[in-house]
Amino acid sequence: MKKVAAASFIGTALEGYDFLLYASAAALVFGQLFFPVSDDPLIGTLLAYSTFTIGFIARPIGGIIAGHYGDKIGRKPMLVLTLTVMGVATMLIGFLPTYAQVGILAPILLTLLRFVQGLAYGGEWGGAILMVIEYAPEDKRGFWGSLPQSAVPFGFLLATAVLSASIAISGDQFLVWGWRIPFILSILPVLVGLYIRMNIDETPEFKKIREQSATAKTPVVEAIKMQGKQILLATGAFVLVSGPYYIIISFMLSYGTTTVGVDRQVMLNGVLIASTIQIFACIGFGALSDIIGRKPVLFGGGIFMLAYAYPLFWMVNTADPHTIWFALSLGLLAFGALYGPIAAFFAELFVSNVRYTAASLGYQMGQVFGGGFAPFISTALLAWAGGAYWPVPLYMMVLTLIGLASIWGLAETRKTN
Repeated sequence: MKKVAAASFIGTALEGYDFLLYASAAALVFGQLFFPVSDDPLIGTLLAYSTFTIGFIARPIGGIIAGHYGDKIGRKPMLVLTLTVMGVATMLIGFLPTYAQVGILAPILLTLLRFVQGLAYGGEWGGAILMVIEYAPEDKRGFWGSLPQSAVPFGFLLATAVLSASIAISGDQFLVWGWRIPFILSILPVLVGLYIRMNIDETPEFKKIREQSATAKTPVVEAIKMQGKQILLATGAFVLVSGPYYIIISFMLSYGTTTVGVDRQVMLNGVLIASTIQIFACIGFGALSDIIGRKPVLFGGGIFMLAYAYPLFWMVNTADPHTIWFALSLGLLAFGALYGPIAAFFAELFVSNVRYTAASLGYQMGQVFGGGFAPFISTALLAWAGGAYWPVPLYMMVLTLIGLASIWGLAETRKTN
């Protein structure tokens, strides 16, 4: 169990590093280097976030592809494939020429690699959580499932730390070559992750399915036919988890530096501190869901975020570093209650022979409509309001209400499967 959990944690952390590094770079770098089409930096950031969204659009496609083969030939092969593809795509971003060097080809190549990242990450999550959940004791699924969930903020912590170090090392050369370092270095831990994943066994549940010749012929069709309602509601539930999260860890970087005028390093340090807290919050709330149920924990986190949307912005608008760090930390602490139990909740919702496909669809489509569009829409709302922040927390509240309504419509899953 520990070996499987470690393999899922490390691999998912590396995927999180690769994917979330792009979110930070979109806020801080890509608008200037790949989309210098306007004197208004907000427009460049908006265009950079459009490529960020492309990655999310690709994720359900990756989820369907990896889910199809993960439900037919096994969880393990898909985990190896997705990690390899993600690592190579991320490394290549670090070698891309900029707009000043090759013109329009630069943003085209960036968008293409972002799409490939999305395909890989779309297939990663379902396999990682199923590898753990299908090994875990029934009464400990929330705890064990929270470990790969906590790997995502750990990956972002690692990405932010390397990005901060690159800023410190390169100084005023950061926009020239310093931003490339975190992307190029990503290939090294990917090799470690591949070694670990190659040395774990297939899950007992999938072995049983294969022995009984019970694998689905067309997993996506059968998943939608049998559990289409649950997939739809799972999508809505994850809108709550992903939308406000990416506003905090991606949009806030741009908002804090461009609109509020806070130093770039201050904002990165805030996300660094907040992500550290979220790692432990995910595990703690995942374990709590084994005791009181998945839905009560998810509801608690959602209601807090509903009330916290405007106070979050009020604190960031003070431009005081310590207040900003507290605001971001409190936000990601609350997201532990949303992100920690969601792995067990989603896995337990679906029958085992289409579980990879169904869980991936709900998760990744929720990512598209929540996290994928959140930084872009938030930046567009900021531009529409002439730099006034008030529409963005209102948008966060709408996403939260959608998620809460969807969770309400789903059954409690603790100790039911």
